[in-house]
Amino acid sequence: MNDDTPSVSPADLQERIDRGDPVRVLDLRNRDEVDRWKLSGPAVTVTQRSNAKFVQATVTDSVDEFAGGVDGEGPIIAVCARGEASREAAAALTEHGYDASNLEGGMAAWARLLTAVELPVSDADAGAGAEADADTAVVQYRRPASGCLGYMVVSGDEAAVVDPLRAFTDRYVADARERGATVETVVDTHVHADHVSGLRDLAEAADAEAVMSVPAVERGVTYDLRTVADGDGIPVGDVTLEAVHAPGHTTGMTAVAVHGAGPAGGDESDSDVPSALLTGDSLFVGSVARPDLERGADGAADLARDLHRTLTERFARFGDETLVAPGHHAEGIQPGTDGAVTARLGELRELPVFSVDADEFVEYVTADMPPRPANFERVIAINLGREAADEDEAFELELGPNNCAATPADD
Repeated sequence: MNDDTPSVSPADLQERIDRGDPVRVLDLRNRDEVDRWKLSGPAVTVTQRSNAKFVQATVTDSVDEFAGGVDGEGPIIAVCARGEASREAAAALTEHGYDASNLEGGMAAWARLLTAVELPVSDADAGAGAEADADTAVVQYRRPASGCLGYMVVSGDEAAVVDPLRAFTDRYVADARERGATVETVVDTHVHADHVSGLRDLAEAADAEAVMSVPAVERGVTYDLRTVADGDGIPVGDVTLEAVHAPGHTTGMTAVAVHGAGPAGGDESDSDVPSALLTGDSLFVGSVARPDLERGADGAADLARDLHRTLTERFARFGDETLVAPGHHAEGIQPGTDGAVTARLGELRELPVFSVDADEFVEYVTADMPPRPANFERVIAINLGREAADEDEAFELELGPNNCAATPADD
């Protein structure tokens, strides 16, 4: 291998993607792997070419012809599973005069990227630029490889983590420590189907309390934890996390309204405007949750009807200025200028799903759902505590897109 081969870290590459910089991805994995899971972004083009074809091009001195088949604009980023074959390809392309780099560690390293950004918990009533107290924050974690979003709420020397990923247990503990806090509470909004939850591992590592809703536990959770019902509050320093029953994606789906992390109230005197509404898998930025993962296709219509009630009735108390922070983001949804994937509830109420009656809504969200998340039944069993998986197996099980949205973001 050439130690001088240009390379780019997963974090730096993701920054380019989030800025909208043009990137040409040369993916040397097998086509089925690429079709299932690949780099994506508004200015990203992906060309799949087998590593065998690259090797043949080097042997036959046809690297220029090989590179000519890489579509798109911008620098070429060579990727593979672990960053080894792609390093050779990037080296060869560079030697032939191309602006090419290797993705360090390949797709495996990209899957371990977790970004963090503090949310702008303020509103119009508090004035432009209003912010929370210095020792209070809501942090959004994003795993670009899957679109999974999670949160840390910090107030004083206490922190709570909502929807943690098992693969990043140590990261949450370290981040809380850097803010002068310890993780006291860990919350899962529901029994996840797309990733292995960090609920138990983080609670154990931080000596914290694990929390889920009563209906989520009733799905068959086998381990001990604290249960909360609709309207229950969880104190975190001077902040309160309110459990908001939000079924539809699952029977136990529970959103979390964060009160006291920043100015709230707004000019909607009859509405509740919490610092943030962590919607889990109910309402996303640009789409809504799919309703078929718990009960299958036969039960999807009933849960879709429940989801419609969640969006139009249970969330009706929250004002348009409410900052919605979801549990996932779909492919094609990029962070805003502040680096966060959020939207005001009033903006999301402009989505077509809010303007139809229950029957139309059911038809809309069940008509053309994407493939289910990879290994979802096994992942659910692990998250219920019925089955076990070591760290390596858990990581492999959750690779790929989450597919938890019912419809594409632009529908």
